[in-house]
Amino acid sequence: QVQLVESGGGSVQAGGSLRLSCAASGYTLSKNCVAWFRQAPGKEREWVASMRLGGMPAYVDSVKGRFTISQDNAKNTFYLQMNTLKPEDTAMYYCAAARTWYCPPEYDYWGQGTQVTVSS
Repeated sequence: QVQLVESGGGSVQAGGSLRLSCAASGYTLSKNCVAWFRQAPGKEREWVASMRLGGMPAYVDSVKGRFTISQDNAKNTFYLQMNTLKPEDTAMYYCAAARTWYCPPEYDYWGQGTQVTVSS
């Protein structure tokens, strides 16, 4: 049974940083695509970043240069380092993982979500 457990959300002031973690069990990160999504109140879920096997990370334009997706295969955990946070980054953040090495339109596994709140 695959489980993704998130941690690291919280409240920060604009300009601050947070690092989200997503620990996987029953799943091997090194072989598949992983991603982060977010959903703000009243808005649709938005893809934020993804990283596929052997490929360069990809980011939504609004976070390029501020967010970094990475993974630690030894810990079977992937991360989203968020710097220079803005109020518009406020959302529930979800980690996701696919059963494929490429990043598909729909992901197979999801974390429970962690809240990020950025105050101005």
